[in-house]
Amino acid sequence: MTHLAELPAWAQLVASFFILVGAVVTLIGAVGLLTLRDFYDRIHAPTLGSTWGTGGILLASIIIFSTLQSRPVLHEVLIAVFVTVTMPVVLMLLGRAALYRDRTEGVETVPPMEAVSGLAEDAPETDGK
Repeated sequence: MTHLAELPAWAQLVASFFILVGAVVTLIGAVGLLTLRDFYDRIHAPTLGSTWGTGGILLASIIIFSTLQSRPVLHEVLIAVFVTVTMPVVLMLLGRAALYRDRTEGVETVPPMEAVSGLAEDAPETDGK
């Protein structure tokens, strides 16, 4: 048996809202993965979809369990921190690996390393003040 029958109506509505928002954002990320043309566009949509979608579902979970236990339940915050930290790192690593692969194979749509390395030299120097 579940204790969800004891959940007040206001908590049910708020949690339902966050679950729906999280599910819709995740769905948008999945649709972006399917419809965008190249790899560099495709890695961005699911990353945002999974991060923000997970956030909505975790907010709903916090509301439900905090209301049922009559105390703040924040275990889900650890999950949110983990997802928020790891997703951008995964995006960066996938992007760099694909960029390295494309440069190694000589794909013409990717700028060569020589064209990009000059950008760092042309940047104005800052002394940290």
